[in-house]
Amino acid sequence: MSRFQFVADHRGAFGVKRLCRVLGVSRSGFYRWQSAAPAREARAAADAALAEEIKQIHGEFDGTYGSPRVTAELRGQGMRINHKRVERIMRRFGIVGLHLRKKIRTTVTEPSASKAPDLISRDFTAPAPNQRYVGDITYLPLADGAFLYLATVLDLHSRRLAGWSIADHMRTDLVVDALRAAAATRDGLDGAIFHSDHGSQYTSHRFAEVCAELGVHQSMGAVGSSADNSAAEAFNASLKRETLQGARSWPSACQARLEVFRWITRYNTRRRHSALGQLSPIDYEQTSDKVLLAA
Repeated sequence: MSRFQFVADHRGAFGVKRLCRVLGVSRSGFYRWQSAAPAREARAAADAALAEEIKQIHGEFDGTYGSPRVTAELRGQGMRINHKRVERIMRRFGIVGLHLRKKIRTTVTEPSASKAPDLISRDFTAPAPNQRYVGDITYLPLADGAFLYLATVLDLHSRRLAGWSIADHMRTDLVVDALRAAAATRDGLDGAIFHSDHGSQYTSHRFAEVCAELGVHQSMGAVGSSADNSAAEAFNASLKRETLQGARSWPSACQARLEVFRWITRYNTRRRHSALGQLSPIDYEQTSDKVLLAA
């Protein structure tokens, strides 16, 4: 409680002059504070109303949005609002976005397998869709101790997940299905680069044959270097943290599949990406003036 508020609460019993003298504040300052009360009340009411809108957005995205994406979502709804105000209100009302943690690597290399050159060189950008992709496999833990496995094909232009596949195994079929799904989404991948780590699925002869069939140029980073495929790993980390929400596992394989499908759909169509000017991947692909939006 402020000293001025104390004066206001007890002025009837002790008088303003005496209270101000005891508390070491000026009477003129108290009266200025008092005259500003309606404006303070109006701001407090506006903040509370905005907090309710923020809570709605926060809940709609499963508590994963921090202040930058919440601000972008509010602006997308036509509201003119400063990001500092959103930060202040989220802090005041205890609305906290999800913080990501580092994922566990599960890549299994095959020393005798064929290797591809690094055509990406840690440049995780692309001038247009359907030119450069990255992919990875991540595990999805289940309550019974088993795992599902997710293979991804991520477009570096828009960060759109163009192809993906879930299975209860890590055989080459898993990554082949994801790549074929991307080819279906993009109506072909002829001439595109696909970059991965040295997992045995990606270095297999069968995967190389499918890449040749689709006209895809394989690319691989250095063995054991997570930085050489960081874009794919970051995507997988976001997916798992935002779906698991700190839980150790999904209760069932069916629940895991449903929640991953829901998150991927929202990721491509609605989830705002800071590297894309706070647009979703599909919205970014459909926007012509991308330089200004991403600046």
